[in-house]
Amino acid sequence: MAVNVPGVIVMVVFYLLVLGTGIWASFKAKRKQKKSGATGMEMVLLGNRSINWVVGVFTMTATWVGGGFIVGTVELVYTPSKGLASALMLLMANSSTFIVGGLVFAKPMRDRNFVTMLDPFQIKYGKVMTTALSLVSLLIDVTWVPTILMGLGGTMSVVLDLSFSLCIWISAAVVIIYTLMGGLYSVAYTDVIQLVLIFLCLWVCVPFVLTNPHTLDISQTLMNNTLHAPWIGQPELKRSWIMIDDFLFMAVGSLGYQSYNQRVLSAASSASAKISSFVAAFLLFVFGIPLILLGAAASSTDWNQTTYGSPSPYERGEAAVVLPIALQHLTPTFISVIGTAFVAAAVMSSGDSALLSAASVFTSNIYKNILRPQASDKEIRWVVRTSVVVVGLIGTSLTGLKNSVTMFWFLSTEMAYIMLFPQLVCALFFNICNGYGAVSGLLVGAGLDLLSGNQLTGLEPVLHFPGCTLEDGVYVQYAPVKTISMLSSIAAILLFSYLASVLFNKGVLPEKWDVFKVKAQHSPVPLSPVGGAIEDNDKDPEEVREVDEER
Repeated sequence: MAVNVPGVIVMVVFYLLVLGTGIWASFKAKRKQKKSGATGMEMVLLGNRSINWVVGVFTMTATWVGGGFIVGTVELVYTPSKGLASALMLLMANSSTFIVGGLVFAKPMRDRNFVTMLDPFQIKYGKVMTTALSLVSLLIDVTWVPTILMGLGGTMSVVLDLSFSLCIWISAAVVIIYTLMGGLYSVAYTDVIQLVLIFLCLWVCVPFVLTNPHTLDISQTLMNNTLHAPWIGQPELKRSWIMIDDFLFMAVGSLGYQSYNQRVLSAASSASAKISSFVAAFLLFVFGIPLILLGAAASSTDWNQTTYGSPSPYERGEAAVVLPIALQHLTPTFISVIGTAFVAAAVMSSGDSALLSAASVFTSNIYKNILRPQASDKEIRWVVRTSVVVVGLIGTSLTGLKNSVTMFWFLSTEMAYIMLFPQLVCALFFNICNGYGAVSGLLVGAGLDLLSGNQLTGLEPVLHFPGCTLEDGVYVQYAPVKTISMLSSIAAILLFSYLASVLFNKGVLPEKWDVFKVKAQHSPVPLSPVGGAIEDNDKDPEEVREVDEER
């Protein structure tokens, strides 16, 4: 098949539109900074905390509606063992992220004017532990980037007949350019255009796929075994705890992503952050509807009668790219190009978020607060830009592994769920927490998760929880091991924090062994932004600063 020249032209126009919007937003950000007198870091990373709820809804929703979300949802519906049941669980879990975030986390995070979600760790645990947790956050964002890009690479390579690697690198280059030029302003305003395009293009493609002469009525194939297994899915009763485990880790694990918290912290107020979260929760379901229909149509198609031929994508092991295959073989050429455009828009809307998220954590929590506290405003800007480029290059390079899109997606969320979410909960809501508890929680959570095994990576379990069985030569854990690891991490943080506090404050252990300065924390220090304004007027700012420097 020859290169789809009209399709390539449409994609070039689309890329120029997004790039032009990003550049325009970068100039808008510079004008706003001069007018407000904001620092470079506040403007680049948080948009001077002036993002209103309307733009906030767009950028928050667009961050989640990425390449992995779009291609992965269609893949779930099409896969017989998962189907509609798994797709609905995914949508409910992602919506729950915003609901829980708006109800529980938005107000304490935004009202304390943190720069990143790692700031509470900086205040509670000091520099050493914060560096370790910052590296975990960076790793999560780096593994999120290939999840986003691989959905686009698979789609463009199928529809436009271009090289998989070429499609990915060109798209990554566009995202990197406008992100490093304008920071959060460019990201937020391009998200508006991208989300509108995603919505329109999705609904343009759906009718053509559903009315293809080789596609059966999806209402008839929902529960009937016709050309393909019923697309409602086949959830087994014995997998109930696994499904609950997956729901919880996707629902609250995503709160451990810096990208969500960055949207909260950039909001004009905590009320604005809450509204954006709640509306985004609803919009995720709206965007999920056409994706479910596309997956259902792919499950109801007689592929032998199409230009794709037999066997089906599932039988060929191509379920991960069933969306671009459906666009290519079930719609006219110009519609398949439109479909490619909406995947590209989704990829960019999430890709820029992942890049800026990683750059924020490295710049604020590692470079500014640890490596170079005296760094100038201009220097900080260049660190942000360099970080965006480096993370973009590393994340894009990982797409060469060509694993299933959902594998990277689940792995990154699992790290956030087990390693960062427990730390965030304890640092925000429990005064007793200290560095000893944080270290213990990290080791306990990550250790339990590794010892429990992982089917995605092929890691064999060492710990066999009740219900663990050997199936086809592979051990399957039917217990909710991820949630057990997360709860164990929280319990370890609280228990060991309390023990350390008692041992050092009662004089059982000598003060010279107190590397995390627990005795200095005996009177709780209020959570306030690192290097920022102190929220509690009863505490002396110099006292707080001295405690932080000692750590």
